[in-house]
Amino acid sequence: MKYPTSFEPQHQNHHPGFEYEMNPLPIYDNEQIIKQGNLLENKVAIITGGDSGIGRAAAVAFAKQGADIAVVYYNETEDAKQTQQAIEGYGRKCLLIPGDITDAHFCSKIVAEVISKFEKIDILINNAAVQYEATTLSEISDQQFDKTFKTNVYGAFYLTKAVLPHLKSGASIINTTSVVAFHGNEKLVDYSMTKGALTAFTRSLSMMLAKSGSGIRVNAVAPGPIWTPFIPSSAPAQQVAKFGNNTPLGRAGQPVECSGAYVFLASEAASYITGQTIHINGGEIVNA
Repeated sequence: MKYPTSFEPQHQNHHPGFEYEMNPLPIYDNEQIIKQGNLLENKVAIITGGDSGIGRAAAVAFAKQGADIAVVYYNETEDAKQTQQAIEGYGRKCLLIPGDITDAHFCSKIVAEVISKFEKIDILINNAAVQYEATTLSEISDQQFDKTFKTNVYGAFYLTKAVLPHLKSGASIINTTSVVAFHGNEKLVDYSMTKGALTAFTRSLSMMLAKSGSGIRVNAVAPGPIWTPFIPSSAPAQQVAKFGNNTPLGRAGQPVECSGAYVFLASEAASYITGQTIHINGGEIVNA
């Protein structure tokens, strides 16, 4: 399948962005990459930021492998409904849960709703995040710094803490980190800090759970430049047009190109893998 190598200049004046406003639309499903199967048969997954981008691609890929999905999102209702339709189109159930994961009480509510509907939780993907560009530290307001950390780090911590008592041996937690956690980014200082924190969270929690004998695995996926609503909602229009061109593969990745890593890490095929990070970044070599 051929993927876009450039994009029309575009910008969205709201963040998080809306996938349905993007041109071209991100590619989140591809039968050539993830065929229907039973790798996650009758599993139940919670995916934050599952309405669009990488979260949507993972949700649809999970549904194709037999899982039911709880999609947690902030305010992207139209995108969430489209994701729900795609999941149900593969014969699986989808629960939409709107709200703000920076609120620990909401994270507890997520777990209660999922247990009420599905009676169990097998997989947690901490994927929701925000990012804002800034060229100097003085541009990063206390409010922005707070929001970035509370969404990207606190939200993952709160939800993981609420979910853990319901996970059994064989369960999987997957955190979405980023290539910038490893090499930094001069315009995304606070965002890069949060992704570094999630990398440390992944490694530390994996050891805690492994040594406790829980049988619960914790891993991460570190995407590089992927064509998601993040991009037109956080970058200038002309910068968007060149997005991803500096990778060895010469283009941005599509959300569907991340989905296989999440399926693999959530499945029994990765039963001896914990505390690790899969890098999906178009060929950039980073220190893992």
